[in-house]
Amino acid sequence: MSVLIVDAANVVGSVPDGWWRDRRGAAERLRDRLAERDPAGGGEIGPIEEIILVVEGAARGVESVPGVRVDSAPGSGDDRIVELAASFAERGCVVVTADRELRERVRAYGAECVGPRTLRPAG
Repeated sequence: MSVLIVDAANVVGSVPDGWWRDRRGAAERLRDRLAERDPAGGGEIGPIEEIILVVEGAARGVESVPGVRVDSAPGSGDDRIVELAASFAERGCVVVTADRELRERVRAYGAECVGPRTLRPAG
């Protein structure tokens, strides 16, 4: 089992659904979708022990819910994700982002990376 670290800004921004009008609301909707996930995972992600949603900017302050810990980055969300990946290097983590530079940075700590599509509902 591993930790799933989600780059909220990148995942929310991957779908042009008007998220820019309400960044906080978009992060809350993503959080709620993550909370509904089967912890056994499946597909590219596999079994998940913990889900951490990293938010930044206007989405800071989104509350955690059972099953999803929300981490409000004090500065750059990418820098916070790298810190988290480094802290979970021994246990293993999967980072959800399409950001190429961020992927390179977290892979230096042994993180696996998957794209935002892995979190989209089937259908």
